[in-house]
Amino acid sequence: MQKLARCLGALLAGLAAVLLATPAVAQGSGETIHGTLTYQDAPVAGVTITVSSADGEEIGVAQTAADGTWEVPVPGPGDYTVVLDAATLPSTAPGVARDTIETTVNSQQRKVVLFRVGPPESGEDQPSPEQTSPPGEGGEDQPPGDGSAEAEAGEDVTATAGNNQLLQLFISGLRFGLILGLAGLGLSLVFGTTGLTNFAHGELLLFGAVAALLINQAGVPILLAVLLATLLSAVFGWGQDRGFWRPLRKKPTGLIALMIISIGVSLFLRYLTQFIIGGGRETYDQYTYQDPVEIGPVFITPRDLVIMGICVALLAAVALALTRTRMGKATRAVADNPALAAASGINVDRVITVVWTAGTALAGLSGIFFGMIQGVDYLMGMRILLLVFAATILGGLGTAWGAMVGALVVGVFIEVSAYVVPSELKTAGVLVVLILILLVRPQGILGRRERVG
Repeated sequence: MQKLARCLGALLAGLAAVLLATPAVAQGSGETIHGTLTYQDAPVAGVTITVSSADGEEIGVAQTAADGTWEVPVPGPGDYTVVLDAATLPSTAPGVARDTIETTVNSQQRKVVLFRVGPPESGEDQPSPEQTSPPGEGGEDQPPGDGSAEAEAGEDVTATAGNNQLLQLFISGLRFGLILGLAGLGLSLVFGTTGLTNFAHGELLLFGAVAALLINQAGVPILLAVLLATLLSAVFGWGQDRGFWRPLRKKPTGLIALMIISIGVSLFLRYLTQFIIGGGRETYDQYTYQDPVEIGPVFITPRDLVIMGICVALLAAVALALTRTRMGKATRAVADNPALAAASGINVDRVITVVWTAGTALAGLSGIFFGMIQGVDYLMGMRILLLVFAATILGGLGTAWGAMVGALVVGVFIEVSAYVVPSELKTAGVLVVLILILLVRPQGILGRRERVG
């Protein structure tokens, strides 16, 4: 328990350092209203958004870019009305929950306005029976029983639509959790074998995503680019361990010092990436936008089906490798007791190098998958890192099985919670659940208790 408490304390201290090191968004010369339009984590492009003043005067019109972003400068502080033209939504989007948002912009503020793409909200956006009935066919001349029948039918349709939306969110959460599982698996294995809390793990995801992007932009088909970028990620992981992590372990360097070094590596890789690809969001040439196919009551793109299938296959392969192969058994022995494993004839350094290589390859591949869904920018690793830590700690830090289970729980909870809470709060919700579970079970879902004394 003391070791776990120290690890959690170091984790929180490192997260605070990373967040404090993140640059603030520069304020513009004037006030603007901006946002990002997404559906199922994919950007929605080509949608028209109009900003008007409080008295109805049109201020400006913008169209969402390829990465879903839009921005309209406003003349100064005041009240504004932002309207999304639902007719310009693509066929893959079911609609928008609310197409008009009233907001207030303060002095020197870049106000964020987010529209939630999904079925229209019940109530104000639903036409009343009087509005839908032609003259002479409704109202007082309508038989008394018909109104209640229509109301019951409307309630059934609403309930069915709600159930379908909930199932759609569950599928999105399952996809998100599987990709997160690939990322968390490498982090958990590295921690289990070395004790290192690697704050540069988010940039390992970023490395894979950017490598695939650059290879794809050079004219290589995306499928081949994914394979090459995954191999490059594996080489990068091998080089990291052989280049400086192993020499630092030989010193020996304390775990707190190693954690601080990982923060420095994270910052270096993040801003090197910004120098290479810029501060905007980039997308791959293929498989970024696809028309979904209908499978029962849900819609899912072929890309997402393939991504989920690959994730399941890789997670199952790692599970079998850890339990059935000599290297897997050696990895578990090193994670359990490195000194005893070395005394038993296991080459600990070789095992750790294999873990770094495989873990970085999995992280790079998960970054590529996230890039296909959300686009690639230099801050994506930082945004995902907190969720990767939440998944591994929730499942049990240092256990491969815990990383898999924790990632699925986090992914599904984040997406499904958007059914009842605003999408802006769904990430905060999973962190609250994480705290509550750790209060009851500090070692995580599949973690082992440690004897003190």
